[in-house]
Amino acid sequence: MTAVADILKSKGGAAVHTIRPDDSVFDALKCMADKGIGALLVMEGDAIVGIVTERDYARKIALKGRTSALTQVRDVMTTSVMFVQPTQTSEECMALMTDNRLRHLPVVQDNRLVGLISIGDLVKDIISEQKFVIEQLEHYITGQRG
Repeated sequence: MTAVADILKSKGGAAVHTIRPDDSVFDALKCMADKGIGALLVMEGDAIVGIVTERDYARKIALKGRTSALTQVRDVMTTSVMFVQPTQTSEECMALMTDNRLRHLPVVQDNRLVGLISIGDLVKDIISEQKFVIEQLEHYITGQRG
């Protein structure tokens, strides 16, 4: 089982992109588009106060007739943010994401943000683990040494 810390290492020090709650939703969308990401953590200083996603925009701005330039992130962000610790496993994270219909999980250690993992990061890791197991089984069955 892969630990979250190992998944973060495999991402090569990927930056966690953030925004402030008083920024506009337009600024959040622009940042997500520029970075090719689907979510931003909402921070006040070092504290995580929410997360804003493309889904929040679709459901809380576009469908409600609001404008992204005039709406603050605080008005559409999700405030109950679940997080994981670096020692947790990919399987634990996958279960948490599946049970709660999440796509992103902040990684926190000693009350400090250390990273962000996505459902895509977990799927990539699980596929890699399965590929390794399959290769080992093939070597065992054929008598080859890997």
